[in-house]
Amino acid sequence: MPRSVNSVASRAHRKKILKLTKGSFGSRKNVWTVAKNSWEKGQTYAYRDRRKKKIAFRALWIQRINAGVRVNGLSYSKFMGAIHKNGVELNRKALADLAMNNPEAFTTIIETVKSRDNVNDGKLLNTTEEEIEEPAPFNIAEK
Repeated sequence: MPRSVNSVASRAHRKKILKLTKGSFGSRKNVWTVAKNSWEKGQTYAYRDRRKKKIAFRALWIQRINAGVRVNGLSYSKFMGAIHKNGVELNRKALADLAMNNPEAFTTIIETVKSRDNVNDGKLLNTTEEEIEEPAPFNIAEK
């Protein structure tokens, strides 16, 4: 009995990969093994960079929020802490969009959070220096 290798399906698979690598430089577009390897490598880059894109956008949103918050006299970390403490359900993407495209609304959010949380320029309002305790010194030898 002759050997059956299903060359129709094999050829269709090769044609599909070669079609996907159309437009590549040199032998990457027409030599089967080189085209297959370059296509597979491209797929791994695409998988990796879909995740990196999320990280890059989060960093951009943080920079935009930070710029908008510093204009109003707060730092990013204090603002985000106050927002979470007060239960504001806006994510970083929405806050960054407000900071860029609607600064008046963003300023209103900042003022609301400042008034609710007693945060002003990194200092607590309505407290005196006597009320703030000094933390106990940490000694490694005691443990």
